[in-house]
Amino acid sequence: MQFAGMNYLAILVAAVVAFVIGAIYYSTLSKPWMKAARLDPEGAKPAMAPLMITTFILELILAFVTSGIIGHLGLGQVTLVNGIVSGVFIWVGIIFTTMTINQRYQGFGWDLTLIDGLHWLLVMIGIGATIGLFGV
Repeated sequence: MQFAGMNYLAILVAAVVAFVIGAIYYSTLSKPWMKAARLDPEGAKPAMAPLMITTFILELILAFVTSGIIGHLGLGQVTLVNGIVSGVFIWVGIIFTTMTINQRYQGFGWDLTLIDGLHWLLVMIGIGATIGLFGV
């Protein structure tokens, strides 16, 4: 199940890993996250099914792009360590920076940035590790 060096099974599993990380992480930190995001726990709730489907599709895209980036390291370089390092680089250079800029302009505090930032770091480590473990 490969195309242009991408292992589609690895990408699918990496997206599932990302989704599970998010589910566990935010179920554990739901109260501090809601407070930091200024959401009323008693307020209106979004429709969960479309939100979960959208989340999974976007994490699938994130895993696909991450796989492409890791694959560009070259033959024999899609390893667990390189996957994790690549995931951390993508998090530091793209995800955390843009998320932080957006949250500063939106007037959110650093508590939300730290909660969301750690989530995305764990997700990127999970995606990178999965892609690296599967290889090409």
